[in-house]
Amino acid sequence: MEYTKKRHRTFFKYLPLTLLMLPGLAYLLINNYLPLLGMFIAFKNINYSQGIFASDWVGFSNFVYLFKTSDAFIITRNTILYNAVFIILGTVLAIAFAILLNEVRRKVLSRFYQSVIVLPHLISFVVVGYLAYAAFSMETGFMNKTILPLLGIDEISWYTEPKYWPYILTIVHLWKSVGFSCIIYLASIISIDTEYYEAATLDGASKWQQIRAITIPLITPVIVMLMLLGIGRIFYSDFGLFYQVPMNAGAIADTTNVIDTYVYRGLMVLGDIGMASAAGVYQSLVGFVLVLGANYIVRKINRENALF
Repeated sequence: MEYTKKRHRTFFKYLPLTLLMLPGLAYLLINNYLPLLGMFIAFKNINYSQGIFASDWVGFSNFVYLFKTSDAFIITRNTILYNAVFIILGTVLAIAFAILLNEVRRKVLSRFYQSVIVLPHLISFVVVGYLAYAAFSMETGFMNKTILPLLGIDEISWYTEPKYWPYILTIVHLWKSVGFSCIIYLASIISIDTEYYEAATLDGASKWQQIRAITIPLITPVIVMLMLLGIGRIFYSDFGLFYQVPMNAGAIADTTNVIDTYVYRGLMVLGDIGMASAAGVYQSLVGFVLVLGANYIVRKINRENALF
């Protein structure tokens, strides 16, 4: 009887929090779990006259066709390599900017710099795509009409030259995302006890020595966690970056096509819903394994840190 009363008290105690959680759970169910039912489309040859459920079951034929083409290798290579570069360079730059911001002593300037560095993260990729077009347009682009003439270089048709786009996409991604990651690292740096730095200063340590011996080691758990979470999503790409910024230019598709854009084009342009679904399932399954693996590693690292 007493146990039942205790359960009732606990239930009513947390009822407001449970009610607040319901909208989030509903969104998670509708947006993340119900679409899983559509995975069976990857195993069917969709005939719209028959309907999705009545269409012929083809097993793994869509997957076999996908991996027989060069597309599977290209989109997998691009997705992994781009994300690997983004994770490494993004982490280094975010930590560097966080350390620099931490050295700004005037609060007004510090808040101003933080706002400026985070602002690109809030800009839509549709807008970023047109900003990139204003820079790289063959007819009126800032690069062709202003920068290249100053350097004595001939005009470049940017949207037909694939070799430039790995660098362009990397720069755009870093410009847009580093500020947000920087704030996370800055919060970790601010939480470090200032007595460590005061003791190091008394011992004659330079700023670089303080950063190397105090700042980096103390924020290492945050660095490791964010990098592992990034690795867990290495099979997922920012659709806006790879579709909006290159303006869907076919001539540079080999260097800008990733799994997300391939699925979109397969569905909207080619109308091949079966292969598009197969590519999506391939991405989801590998991403799921990587997320579980990253989560396991993060939890193991946290347990080892707790022991010390």
